[in-house]
Amino acid sequence: MDGPRFVKRFKRFLRECWNARLSYLFLAPFLIAFSCFILIPVFMAVMLSFTSFNGFEFPTFIGFTNFINLLTQDMIFIKYTLPNTFKFAIITGLGGYLLSFVFAWLIHQLPRSLRDYFTLAFYAPSMAGGVALSVIWIATFSGDQVGYLNNILLNYGIIESPQLWLQDPKYLMNIMIIVTLWTSMGVGFLAMLGGLQTVNTELYEAGRIDGIKNALQEVFYITIPSMKPQMLFSAVMTIVGTLKAGAISTQLTGLAITPKYSGHLMTNHIDDYAFIRYEWGYASALSVALLVFSYLVMRFCYRLFATKEGE
Repeated sequence: MDGPRFVKRFKRFLRECWNARLSYLFLAPFLIAFSCFILIPVFMAVMLSFTSFNGFEFPTFIGFTNFINLLTQDMIFIKYTLPNTFKFAIITGLGGYLLSFVFAWLIHQLPRSLRDYFTLAFYAPSMAGGVALSVIWIATFSGDQVGYLNNILLNYGIIESPQLWLQDPKYLMNIMIIVTLWTSMGVGFLAMLGGLQTVNTELYEAGRIDGIKNALQEVFYITIPSMKPQMLFSAVMTIVGTLKAGAISTQLTGLAITPKYSGHLMTNHIDDYAFIRYEWGYASALSVALLVFSYLVMRFCYRLFATKEGE
């Protein structure tokens, strides 16, 4: 019974695809690119995560050994990478998300003639990216007397000798967080700003009649529920940007491995095993773990900002 039913469904699926062949023809470039650069690499990473592979010899299947070693043998991952990643992701992810909403809301309160200038001022750092990191922040936290921060502190007598900010494990993570928050006003910030402009202003008038007394209540009961799609998009972009931000430690310090692993994040750990140690099977397992974690966080965001019946 199941066999003929499956055959009928498959034939119906093929017939529907043929009837919509023109639509699939227009979708073909995206589907091909998505398959080549997303689906196939993810599938290969999952397959390699169950192997021992150095990039030269043929992969050897070892089952779940890489994942077991990840949780039991990799002390750098347990002691440094995982805590650093959680701390960095929570502060920059949640903090950057809240800052994006707060600044978008404040800009939205300004007259229309001023909004564009403030929007550009907040969005520009995210466009500068690596250029800003190399020109501004590296010069700011330079370890000699010429460094902007050292120069100011020395002139005011706060410190007696230049401080190696980017080489000191006590300060590196905090500097990474500051720089990341500075560049966090990206596409998600623009999405929130656009979402604020789509909120029906009549809802605010109705809210005042129903008993809403201040701007905070308006934001909580009217603004956020009215722009859930933009909030969700911004959350997804924040998650992606936060979890791939490991390169910032390398850009700031110029080192693949930061001093005492103080700025060692998940992506740095993957690069370490993939491009320094050439243990591609284990690096693939780390990538799969990061993918699963990202998926779970995104599912939480989808449930949090999903549009409910009646909204």
